[in-house]
Amino acid sequence: MRARTRRLYTFAIAALLVLGAAVLAFFALRENVNLFYTPQVLAEKGMPEAGKEVKVGGWVEPGTLTYADGGATMQFIVIDNSPNTITVRFTGVAPDLFREGQGVVATGSFTEGGTFTAKLLLAKHDENYQPRELKPLEAGG
Repeated sequence: MRARTRRLYTFAIAALLVLGAAVLAFFALRENVNLFYTPQVLAEKGMPEAGKEVKVGGWVEPGTLTYADGGATMQFIVIDNSPNTITVRFTGVAPDLFREGQGVVATGSFTEGGTFTAKLLLAKHDENYQPRELKPLEAGG
C-alpha cells in the first residue's frame, strides 16, 4: 500500500471517529438540555402533553401566593413580560429565597386542566444578590 493511500485511509477513519463522537455528543446533550418554558413560550408553542415532565420559569406574581392543607401546599401564578400566565401548585418546603415578585423555576408536569403541578422549586435571584443578614440597613430604618 502506498503512503498516499495509507494517509487517505487514516484521514477517513479519523473523520468517521470525529463524526461519530459529535453525533453521540449531540444526542446526549439534546436529552439533557436544562431549559424552561416561560408563559409566553407556552402560549406560542402550545402546552406540552399532560404528565410529561418539564420546567417552567418566570416571576411569582405578587398577591397570588396562597396556602392550603395547613401550609403544606401552595399555589401561585408565574408571569413574564407577556399577558400570559401559568398557575403552579406545589406541595413541600419552598426554598428560602422563594417569595412573591422573585424569579422561580419549577420542575413538574401539567394536568389536563392546564395547572402545573411542581415537584421541585428553585428560587432565582439576580447578580446583585445579598443574603438578608448581610444587606446594609437603610437610612432611617
